[in-house]
Amino acid sequence: MALTLGRKPGEKIYLVDDHGREIEIEVVKRDERLSNYTQLRISAPQEFNIIRGEIHNGSNSS
Repeated sequence: MALTLGRKPGEKIYLVDDHGREIEIEVVKRDERLSNYTQLRISAPQEFNIIRGEIHNGSNSS
């Protein structure tokens, strides 16, 4: 399943599993000068691992 959304700074998205555990994703900053740059804050219970894509996929894209 995939969902594509547009979000403004301060807006949030919640991911909730079958046990009611939540992951909160908030857009905290967007640099208009760098159109491809958005800063996110992710809050999740400790049992969830938060891993950046380039690490999870095993690549090293700099």
